[in-house]
Amino acid sequence: MKEIKNDVLKQQLINQSDYKERFSAEVLEDTRLFQVDAGGYIVEEGQSPVWLFYLVRGRAKLYATLPNGRVSLIDFFSAPCFIGEIELVDKHHEALAVQAIEACWCLALPIKQYRATLLNDVTFLRHLCLALSQKNYRNIVSLTRNQSFPLNNRLAAFILLTQHGDVYHEKHTQTAEYMGVTYRHLLYVIAQFTHDGLLLRQKSGYVIKNKQALISMAKEMAPNHSFSDLFN
Repeated sequence: MKEIKNDVLKQQLINQSDYKERFSAEVLEDTRLFQVDAGGYIVEEGQSPVWLFYLVRGRAKLYATLPNGRVSLIDFFSAPCFIGEIELVDKHHEALAVQAIEACWCLALPIKQYRATLLNDVTFLRHLCLALSQKNYRNIVSLTRNQSFPLNNRLAAFILLTQHGDVYHEKHTQTAEYMGVTYRHLLYVIAQFTHDGLLLRQKSGYVIKNKQALISMAKEMAPNHSFSDLFN
């Protein structure tokens, strides 16, 4: 992660993301701009974030290392959204890892300096409550889909959400756990996708060869989702 000292670009991203409208307090003077490459960490696991991030471009994933050493994929973030808001509200909360799926751009405020201000900012708290309720609703919908749709549809959506540069390369063990299926079942469906020409296996992962087929399967489960917007 690196800080980008470009006031013109920062102001452009502030305007495009409605960042200023998320606060009633004056925050622009201390707002910084950071860029995180694909695979880089916005938040390191177990390290309390120094910044309250507002993701304005890009996608990221949230995961945790369990006591038995297994890595569990938990959720996905898409711009625009706050990252680090739980640690802002509860400074004793142990941070989970947030890793960029693609290049991410974040506006940021120093948490220590702004904690008291933001926790008394009605506008910020209203937006935060709305964001948390939407996240909770999304998790409920995801659980319902896992119980109601076959793996083909769910895996198609998962591949679209996690691909970067038309390449899917998530670890099979983490994917199987996140999808709630056996490792063997996951490999069977991926092999079927490969056989049908949707994916092409390479050393770097699986190249997406038929985006429209994956989008069609994913939309059977989530018709209102614009999966095509995930591709650059």
